[in-house]
Amino acid sequence: MTSMNLLNEISIRYPDAVSFAAGRPAEDFWDLDAVHRHLDRYVEHLRTERGLSAAAARRQILQYGRTKGIIHDLIATHLAVDESIRVPAESIVVTVGCQEAMFLVLRALRRGPEDVLLAVSPTYVGLTGAALLADLPVHPVADGPDGVDLADLRRRLTAARAEGLRPRALYLVPDVANPSGASLPLELRRDLLALAAEEDILILEDNPYCVFAGEDRLPSLKALDTARRVVHLGSFAKTALPGARVGYVVADQLVSDGAGGTRLLADLLAMIKSMTTVNTSPIAQAVIGGALLEHGHSLRAANTATAALYRRNLALLLDGLARRFPPSTGITWNTPRGGFFLVLTVPHLRIDDALLERSASRHGVIWTPMSHFYPAPGGTHQLRLSVTQLTPATLERGLDALATLLTHPTP
Repeated sequence: MTSMNLLNEISIRYPDAVSFAAGRPAEDFWDLDAVHRHLDRYVEHLRTERGLSAAAARRQILQYGRTKGIIHDLIATHLAVDESIRVPAESIVVTVGCQEAMFLVLRALRRGPEDVLLAVSPTYVGLTGAALLADLPVHPVADGPDGVDLADLRRRLTAARAEGLRPRALYLVPDVANPSGASLPLELRRDLLALAAEEDILILEDNPYCVFAGEDRLPSLKALDTARRVVHLGSFAKTALPGARVGYVVADQLVSDGAGGTRLLADLLAMIKSMTTVNTSPIAQAVIGGALLEHGHSLRAANTATAALYRRNLALLLDGLARRFPPSTGITWNTPRGGFFLVLTVPHLRIDDALLERSASRHGVIWTPMSHFYPAPGGTHQLRLSVTQLTPATLERGLDALATLLTHPTP
């Protein structure tokens, strides 16, 4: 839980350092006027398409809102347009960022001390933190060359059950993952869904980067899900406006209502949310709703320029690494389909917080030690590089500094 604080601290202390650490989206195309325009567009939608009076529209935006959210119907249409995910709007809960969506799901899954969560390792640190708050231990599963090792997943399930534990779900990011940049091939996605059905577990699919997953995008796990095995976690932070803090969860599974009937898992999540954040800011939702309406419910269309910027930066980064680290150095890296991140492996050097401090203070470049993303020990010779906050000039300057650090690592 110290990982986020560490990076924020170092960034504040060394503001002039080139940062390959930030997982934030690019700010090049932001426009404050667009916030007002999107808000007005959503109010117009309430008046003209929903038939609300001016007073009712004003109340919808400014008053306490529905716990499940007020733009769930627009999100359902967006998922159908962009991802071919077709789910009832009532199966969607709009959350305060995707982080709340994670916590709500994990809290719902945690019924007793025997419950555990599996997570592809390395994994997003926010998932580890949410699981800690939900008192749900995380058992790592190897990622393998394609994003998840199904043989290791089976072994982990068997071992956990042999200890009297109850694995509830597997968490992973299937497209250009944070932190690894890996993407699951199509056949592996289908095999994973089959295994989940066979082993009777849920899959928690966190997919905030899918819009930036390259030209030949693969269907999400939820789009392939015919047995309601996938709980889909989403965020508008990377594709619309991080400051709005709007995420969502698609939970169309049927669970017991305690009275002999069933209800949507989304309804249970809404009950938990009503005791935590109560509701997600209706004003923030309206801004996101207006953005969806403006772009025909398609965030792929809204992010054409941003996606091109990330592709350019990734190509420049890969080219720059190849020029600075020939095979003789032993330093290697992966080649993601797109997204924000790639991983550099430095076999001869321990990559830790002390090296990061030296990198920032003496060389003026910041990155993320991969060890922070492993629930168990791991990643001690790896670092994560992000491409979103860079210009061609700062990227070159940062790579020069990184090359000096990694090839001449004087204490």
